Amino acid sequence: MRRWLYVIGGLAVVAAGGAAAFFFLPESEAPVSLSAEAPQGDALIKRGEYLARAADCVTCHTAPNGEAYAGGLAFKLPFGTIYSPNITPDKETGIGTWSDADFVRAVHRGVAKDGHMLYPAFPYASYALLTNDDALAIKAYLFSLAPVKAQAPANALIFPFNQTYLMRGWRLLFVPNHPMEADSDKSPDWNRGAYLVEALGHCGECHTPRNLLYGLDNGKKFSGAEIEGWKAYNISSDPHAGIGGWSNDQLATFLSQGHAPGRSSAAGAMEEAIDNSLRYLDHKDIESMVAYLRTIPPQSDGELSAVNLDPSAVKVSSAYSAAPQENAANGLGLHMYESACASCHGWNGVGIERPQAALLGNHTANDPEATNLIQVVLNGAHLASPYGAAFMPGFKDAYSDPELAALSNYVVEHFGAKAPAIRAADVARVRQQD
Repeated sequence: MRRWLYVIGGLAVVAAGGAAAFFFLPESEAPVSLSAEAPQGDALIKRGEYLARAADCVTCHTAPNGEAYAGGLAFKLPFGTIYSPNITPDKETGIGTWSDADFVRAVHRGVAKDGHMLYPAFPYASYALLTNDDALAIKAYLFSLAPVKAQAPANALIFPFNQTYLMRGWRLLFVPNHPMEADSDKSPDWNRGAYLVEALGHCGECHTPRNLLYGLDNGKKFSGAEIEGWKAYNISSDPHAGIGGWSNDQLATFLSQGHAPGRSSAAGAMEEAIDNSLRYLDHKDIESMVAYLRTIPPQSDGELSAVNLDPSAVKVSSAYSAAPQENAANGLGLHMYESACASCHGWNGVGIERPQAALLGNHTANDPEATNLIQVVLNGAHLASPYGAAFMPGFKDAYSDPELAALSNYVVEHFGAKAPAIRAADVARVRQQD
């Protein structure tokens, strides 16, 4: 028996030593270099600028009213707040002393220059799929920028989430260990789209729900998720809840301009992705993304998530007036819409002021929980377009919570033919989070 105790004790020591080595020993830096096919000099920087746009780096690494890429943007999570770092080439507060190996290790494995693990708000689970050439092109572009001296605030997370070494275990479960490989059974167009959607665009980071360990639940790939108070909608090929019923032109127009006639207009994080990233992509790349998205298996949670393209109340309304029966039955919500919204959006869903104001077919107006609708009526929306900026004011200072709840209920009922039950408390909760 004593011999077995010694064996068990020895195994425990070995296991503890192995765990300590796994979590705490410094990770080696593999040397990296550009391939012979990669561009050089100014061409490499130009390529990196395009890729940084495609990866939407500026959105997460720029604080409100801050310098581009200087970090400091807050990410509010259930277990605390983290802040994006400065990725300008400043040598004290940015990445100016990072080597090529340092940068690629951060992009692929989520490890900073000093060896600490980064949190997956930096989407290295997706960026791990990038080629070395593309990662180094992005670095070349970032190092061509003017350095900005700006120290990001320290993260504020509760225990144990403030123990960054634990991310090594998370990475083992959820981060690919090699760049994306082309599928020889698919077309070059499809493979390019897959790379743009899965790696550079990291679309799944917002549009795929997460499991209990905060990894992407790819069994529900692109079925939609909620992030920082906004819904990223279903972009699977489901014809009712997703984008399966959209035409190729509608999809391409939405991705490049933020609005698809007869469908939706972007708001929230998607609005930022359009403004800062997608509208800069070549049309051919947009078409490749569409080709790939078409092949995502459909995901649906039933009628609640379906978009109604032919709601009965809209059919009997004109651009300038609601149906007579609504005038008698809808009370405060209709009055709110009439006084604050109808002059731009109209009553028949096609929009009066701008095409982006159309509500017919809009996912936001079909969501019984009105998650994004409440955000928009409180805080407004702003979207760049080829025809000038489209702007909607927020009404948080103009109307009370009961008034905005009634308005939200009316919009979803009228334009989505759904039966919402938005309460003043729901509006108040979102207002307090701002």
